[in-house]
Amino acid sequence: MTHWAIETLTPDPNRQQSILSKYFNPVVCGIIGFGAMCAINYGTRRPILSGIQMHALAAAVGVGIGVAGDKYGGERYSERDAVLKHYIELHPEDFPEPERKKFSQILEPWVPIR
Repeated sequence: MTHWAIETLTPDPNRQQSILSKYFNPVVCGIIGFGAMCAINYGTRRPILSGIQMHALAAAVGVGIGVAGDKYGGERYSERDAVLKHYIELHPEDFPEPERKKFSQILEPWVPIR
């Protein structure tokens, strides 16, 4: 009865994470760290790339924050899915299987107004 609802929350074991979703947060956070150091140098009227070691350090810290954010998000969403699955198992009467409809039953007839 609730098999369809639990199936929607179960991840596909054959799905591979795309390169964009895997590296997006660390790369963007690294760029933000590098850009922040450039902005600090610009604000203090120093050459933008002076103290390049601080730029590299800020970029590395940004990448670390991006990786930690991805890990935190993954744990948070897996915990949420576990809570939802448990609720579905305890309350199957709240999740009846939806009836299948065709597009002709969903769409209203179109009447052009001129």
